[in-house]
Amino acid sequence: MIESKKNTWLACPPDSDFSIYNIPFGVYKKNNISAVCTRLGDYIIDVKKLAELGYLQSIKLLPIENEVFKQSSLNRFFALGKAKVSEVRNRIIELLTDTNNELLFNDLHRQQTILNIEDVEILKPVEPSDYTDFYSSIEHASNVGKMFRDKDNPLLPNWRHIPVGYHGRASSIVGSGVEIHRPKGQILDSQTNLPIYSPSKKMDFELEMAFITCGETELGCPVSIENAHEHIIGMVLFDDLSARDIQQWEYVPLGPFLGKNFGSVISNWVVLTDALEPFRVNGPKQEPKPLPYLQLEGKNNYDINLEVYIKTEDGVESLVCLSNTKYLYWNIYQQLAHQTVNGCNLKNCGIYASGTISGSEENSFGSMLELSWNATREVKLKNSVRYYIEDRDEIIMKAYAINGDVRVGFGVCKVKIIPAK
Repeated sequence: MIESKKNTWLACPPDSDFSIYNIPFGVYKKNNISAVCTRLGDYIIDVKKLAELGYLQSIKLLPIENEVFKQSSLNRFFALGKAKVSEVRNRIIELLTDTNNELLFNDLHRQQTILNIEDVEILKPVEPSDYTDFYSSIEHASNVGKMFRDKDNPLLPNWRHIPVGYHGRASSIVGSGVEIHRPKGQILDSQTNLPIYSPSKKMDFELEMAFITCGETELGCPVSIENAHEHIIGMVLFDDLSARDIQQWEYVPLGPFLGKNFGSVISNWVVLTDALEPFRVNGPKQEPKPLPYLQLEGKNNYDINLEVYIKTEDGVESLVCLSNTKYLYWNIYQQLAHQTVNGCNLKNCGIYASGTISGSEENSFGSMLELSWNATREVKLKNSVRYYIEDRDEIIMKAYAINGDVRVGFGVCKVKIIPAK
């Protein structure tokens, strides 16, 4: 459903990710003070200050609940629950539309609440309590299976029956704009066929989206697929950095470990699922039909365009991947229902990543592993070639959705790889 036309009195470029239809949440810092904020165009709006000046009174927050805006993460805000967070977003949209003059006609309050994005530091939006990484793209799973197992039967027998996933390391999830050292670990030497301790020679990105949970559930209480939406508050871009050679040596028999836990990167704005409603689409047909606890009717995927660029040390950016979240075989509601079906409890601000999102065309493959077919093909950049990520390369991911006049985006998720310590 396309939303009715909205206009805002605050300047916002027509191609901005942060339109009046978005109103995501993040955290800014200025003069060593942090606060919850939202963004419209190139401006941030201080939600803490809106609350202090009385603009959120209609939401009837308790005095202690107003404290959630004076934090360096969104965790306490999101713990209020999806309904309350949605009320805050809707009130901010009301204040910023051109039919409302409450804030528009108060010069002092505008100066106190609206800041230029260039004048503040945007922080990592949440402190993750948990982290699960799924493996939900059939194209990605098939590509990996063709490379390393059986090109005629690339999927393992369970793949079409369950959203495969593993529990990752929440402590090493960082915000966009950081530098991460090339990791060291054991890799298999091709000459001796013995392990050596070495910096990874196969550094990779993984193009993913992740959803964030709100509130908590009790141990032993599954979340049904019909109710999964109540626990998913929003989404971020997610770059699951991977050291493929370390991963390949260690992953049998228990799966990813040091090849994955040295750093994953999230974008700095949480786009609420409310803002993504106009972009719901049908997902791929699931054959065979999933078991009943994973069955959900309707449009449960999202049509979000995804882009990956590699920026080399000389500052030249090259587009290497165009993909879309609509390709995901297992949707976010199935992922959450499967995560909890055994009674696993949810914690507030858990992060649940999709796994690499690849399409069927080569330019839609969401990792260097696939784009270079494990270093057997050149990935052409504007001024050079790559097989994997080299030192001082910057990986830049973007995500945005468009439906008529409605544009909602996630900004950027970027990280620079620097030499191993």
